[in-house]
Amino acid sequence: MPELDPEDAKLVTLARAARQRAYVEHSGVGEGAAVRDVEGRTYAGATVENADPSLTTSALRSAVVAAASSGARSFEAAAVVGGSLLSEADISVLREFGVGVPLLLAGDDGTVHHTVST
Repeated sequence: MPELDPEDAKLVTLARAARQRAYVEHSGVGEGAAVRDVEGRTYAGATVENADPSLTTSALRSAVVAAASSGARSFEAAAVVGGSLLSEADISVLREFGVGVPLLLAGDDGTVHHTVST
């Protein structure tokens, strides 16, 4: 992958930091995510597990909720670090705020290995 734009690199760094705060008492597999709104503000979130898996909140959903509850209504970019493949439901949550938002997917070390356009 080509070198990241500095603002996208910042998103990946925020997602990596958020991953360290994930609450994953059941699976031990956490993700971190960050989104950047069209104003340039960034928001981060982490996986929050529950004993009932249907109540678990993914990192991407957590970051989108943090942004939306702060007034963001449209995003420029998003990043997810760690974990497994995103579900279509997670991508749909981001897509709700705009089609075509680039979503950077990175490994635990923060190396971006894939970009998805929502």
